[in-house]
Amino acid sequence: MSRTSTESVTPTPAVARRDRLPGKALLGLFLAGFVSILTECLPAGLLPEMSRTLGTSVSLTGQTVTLYALATALGAIPLARATTRWPRRHVLQLALGVVAVTNALTALSDDYKLTLVLRFVAGLGTGLIWPLLGGYAARLAPAGRQGRAIAIALAGTPIGLALGIPVGTWLSGLGGWQLAFHASAAATVATMAWVLATLPNLLGQPVEARFTISQVLVIPGLRPILFALAAYMVAHNILYTYITDFLSYAGMAGQTGWVLFAFGVTSVLSVLVVGTHIDRHLRKLVVGSTAVFAASVLVLALFTSAAVLVYVAVAAWGFAFGSSPSLFIGAAINATGDAADVAQSVTITVFSASIAVGGLTGGLLISGLSTASITWAALALLIAAAATVIGGRKHAFPRNS
Repeated sequence: MSRTSTESVTPTPAVARRDRLPGKALLGLFLAGFVSILTECLPAGLLPEMSRTLGTSVSLTGQTVTLYALATALGAIPLARATTRWPRRHVLQLALGVVAVTNALTALSDDYKLTLVLRFVAGLGTGLIWPLLGGYAARLAPAGRQGRAIAIALAGTPIGLALGIPVGTWLSGLGGWQLAFHASAAATVATMAWVLATLPNLLGQPVEARFTISQVLVIPGLRPILFALAAYMVAHNILYTYITDFLSYAGMAGQTGWVLFAFGVTSVLSVLVVGTHIDRHLRKLVVGSTAVFAASVLVLALFTSAAVLVYVAVAAWGFAFGSSPSLFIGAAINATGDAADVAQSVTITVFSASIAVGGLTGGLLISGLSTASITWAALALLIAAAATVIGGRKHAFPRNS
């Protein structure tokens, strides 16, 4: 199959002529994922300030995160299918433009209902972005290096998750919560400029090449991947959404920034390690990620009062989680072959829905039981995820992957 590096619309499924990864183009995809997830979790670090401006409770203001994730989950499949024939860079620029405009308008809003609407629309923009990233990266990469390209492109998601809350808190301290949203809008516009300058505008998928969702869901291996992903991500979001509550329960409220910093540093390190090995050791990496995450949560559950162990456990959690989107989406792409584009939109729907479910479940557990309950609920989910990953030797997470 031919490859080209032109900036115009191209009919070929890949564009790199050399064996080297197209670093500048992959950085554009990385930035797109980063600003999307940064926008999603930004309010989590701004809830007290936003709630005062909007005249609502902190818990209601927190639904701006849940609604964003819900919009992404609802929009990923229909929006991906509606734009499947559009040139890929056009779709990405449109989606980034939606995120930029809604961020700017959110910063200007002092009405709760309007803010919810804006957040929902922003989530739809992200619903267009996420299904693009893995497939776009794979088509840009030379043969045999697609896994590493996907890992780079999707690395913006965990790094955005790791940095969203502390960045929002820091910017709020400088100039109010509105500054955080203005900064996010500016970062998104800058990303649009980089994407325009560096990404080849690959053609969309012809109508005759499309797969239906029902056809994709029966492909061997995909459903175990989706179940493991859902259990893993719900567990993560039960904990991460309420990390400030957990740290207060552990007597470490004043150390939240440092704990999140530890999580962020090891998340970045994870991206570097996984990106080097994902093409040859996908199964081992997924098993290791799930097992390390589960062990970390067990430590958090049993040794809550030991600050040093909390730091170690959170750092290990960050290392396990850092490249998890790349691992699960890479597994879905490997399992579904020519149907990978549709499989990615389904995977992103599950990913986003899990963020919303995790946030909602964590809140219910804390209010109905106790803060301690979120660690045990997360651990149960991770045991289920680990069992599914380990058992998926044939199609989902094959031994030779």
